[in-house]
Amino acid sequence: MCDEDINPWAEPVSRRTVGLGALGVAAVALTAAEAQAQANVTEKDVVVKTPDGESEAAFFHPAGKGPWPGVLVWPDIGGLRPVFRDMGRRLAAQGYAVLVVNPFYRSAKQAETQKLNFGDPEGRKALMGYRAALIEGENPFEDAKAYVAFLDAQPQVNKKKPVGVQGYCMGGPLSFQTAGAVPGRIGAVASFHGGGLTTKDAASPHLLIPKTRASYLVAVAKNDDARDPESKEILKKAFAEAKRPATVEVYQGDHGWTVPGSQVYNQAEAERAWAELTRLYKKALG
Repeated sequence: MCDEDINPWAEPVSRRTVGLGALGVAAVALTAAEAQAQANVTEKDVVVKTPDGESEAAFFHPAGKGPWPGVLVWPDIGGLRPVFRDMGRRLAAQGYAVLVVNPFYRSAKQAETQKLNFGDPEGRKALMGYRAALIEGENPFEDAKAYVAFLDAQPQVNKKKPVGVQGYCMGGPLSFQTAGAVPGRIGAVASFHGGGLTTKDAASPHLLIPKTRASYLVAVAKNDDARDPESKEILKKAFAEAKRPATVEVYQGDHGWTVPGSQVYNQAEAERAWAELTRLYKKALG
């Protein structure tokens, strides 16, 4: 399963509703320290030059000089929208310099993608077309190199520390490809309900694992696992053979469960996955 099977999200989640689901799920309770940390995050819209053009992105970092370890975030097929800005802000509050990208820059500006609803046939068709343009040939690898180079060029990023990369749905394989594109910089990879991680194609993302130096977190949706239970075993075997530290776990949430605004958003399981991400980054990024 991948984004063609995702449950469509409802209305976008605003920056003030981090942790809120589209169907009235209660907000994640923040401690006073967490709330203060998020209030002190600096955010700005940026443009990243790539071999194919210019990609819009949002850059977040804690207030102050830093530097902090860098993190690259690949959104799901809904692209760069408020809920992923919320994630960027939350990560930055934990001590990272975070770049959340518009993966569809070849096809549309983020303002255009935010008008599209995956639940609508025309919106779905457009977004799937954008995705197809992204994943052609070497595009993901070239984009990944450009995004990591952008992070390394920022004074807020600690270039002596490894970079983390995380992806949602279609962003899962893109995160694996990022680790394959710049193995010397990526220290941690996280995939949340990523689709197409193990395929029979010669370019399957899991075949990149031996070329990387990262630690991995692969959080699998329960309905993805039901459709392809062998995938997690292929991943575990690949990680073991490559001697890469990895956690591969099936969560009690359906495809899209970690993203507020998805109709299947599962707050409890999303927070559990976030806690695992936090542990991964603390250990792998320093």
